[in-house]
Amino acid sequence: MGNRVTRGDFEWVYTEQPHTQRRKEILAKYPEIKTLMGPDPHLKWIVSGMVFMQFLACYLVKDLSWKWIFFWAYAFGGCINHSLTLAIHDISHNVAFGNKQAKWNRWFAVFANLPIGIPYSASFKKYHIDHHRYLGGDSLDVDIPTDFEGWFFCTPLRKLLWLFLQPLFYSLRPLYVNPKAITRMEIFNALVQFSIDLIIYYLWGLKPIIYLIAGTILCMGLHPISGHFIAEHYMFLKGYETYSYYGPLNWLTFNVGYHMEHHDFPSIPGCRLPMVKKIAAEYYDNLPHHKSWIRVLWDFVFDDSIGPYSRVKRLCKLAKES
Repeated sequence: MGNRVTRGDFEWVYTEQPHTQRRKEILAKYPEIKTLMGPDPHLKWIVSGMVFMQFLACYLVKDLSWKWIFFWAYAFGGCINHSLTLAIHDISHNVAFGNKQAKWNRWFAVFANLPIGIPYSASFKKYHIDHHRYLGGDSLDVDIPTDFEGWFFCTPLRKLLWLFLQPLFYSLRPLYVNPKAITRMEIFNALVQFSIDLIIYYLWGLKPIIYLIAGTILCMGLHPISGHFIAEHYMFLKGYETYSYYGPLNWLTFNVGYHMEHHDFPSIPGCRLPMVKKIAAEYYDNLPHHKSWIRVLWDFVFDDSIGPYSRVKRLCKLAKES
């Protein structure tokens, strides 16, 4: 990946992200991949089913004891909510209704957000664009931990705590690293979300609200599905900044595990990413990848060579300046 210079403990590189060049090469060799781009006609129905499943769960848990509220939040509801955050990830690339219906995608993401309990979709969209455009970009890609996170969460116990608190860092880090003005869509997202929360509270009380929010926090923290946060871009092998995972949890996560393929072709919906790997197999089969998100979490905690600092960083020019 070119010459590397250590600055702090991140892996600083002075080359462009690898996905740009690989995308060009693959499209030149396999132009038929362009036919995979475009909306997923099934996504809106799958997401709608998940949203209404969670509303039904809110009714079913309203009279449970607190221990069962938290059990079902972790074992079931949180899995659905985490899956919905990954549906929102796909929707942020306009794959629910296509690029020509961008507003429909934004509004549908707000709908997919409802069981998550807290407004998320509009802010995610705002920052996720930068994650693709400026992958690893210093002060631009808010997916990168801060220096404090890298410095402090460096022992197994502290890294375990960091995984548990990951939703907190994930939501607050952008405000510190790359603060942006609040958009009208974010205000709309918050008003709709809190209105639905109030309706649920009025109909069924506090327990369904706790079920939803606790599930979101728990399953985006220390949970097998959350292995994807670490698996995607943490540098388990020097010189490789993006990794795919080809295991069964892709069925629950809209194929977010096909992450190299996704960064190469972000406009291709998750349901078609396995076809990218099949068509351009020689570009992916020999790249390092993960087989287990649970193993990823285990290695992250107990391998002294891996931690929040294990990320590639680069200096990027803003698109408007280039």
